Amino acid sequence: QMQLVESGGGLVQAGGSLRLSCVAGRAITYYAMGWFRQVPGKERLLVAAIASNINSTRYADSAKGRFTIYRDNDKNTVYLQMNDLKPEDTATYYCAAELRYEPPDTSAGPYTAWGQGTQVTGPG
Repeated sequence: QMQLVESGGGLVQAGGSLRLSCVAGRAITYYAMGWFRQVPGKERLLVAAIASNINSTRYADSAKGRFTIYRDNDKNTVYLQMNDLKPEDTATYYCAAELRYEPPDTSAGPYTAWGQGTQVTGPG
């Protein structure tokens, strides 16, 4: 079972930025990686995902133009750069992994490994 550990969450002001990190316990070379978020009482939804070969990414409409997902396979790490944060970005953010080449899945179901989550509290 792959272990994933997220970090980088926090409280931000309007228009602020955060970078989330997710470190895997072993090589992620052949894994698609995703960032999802969830608020209490709601389902876990995709924020962004990146294919194992880096060539393919997927973003939620709410993330396009503001968030960037990228990965460093040498460090077994995937990142989510979040800019211009808004109140509606407040959620617990989860990192996920799926043994898959491409394109990355956009639903939570296929992902088999999950981190414990990191809280992001937006402005307002």
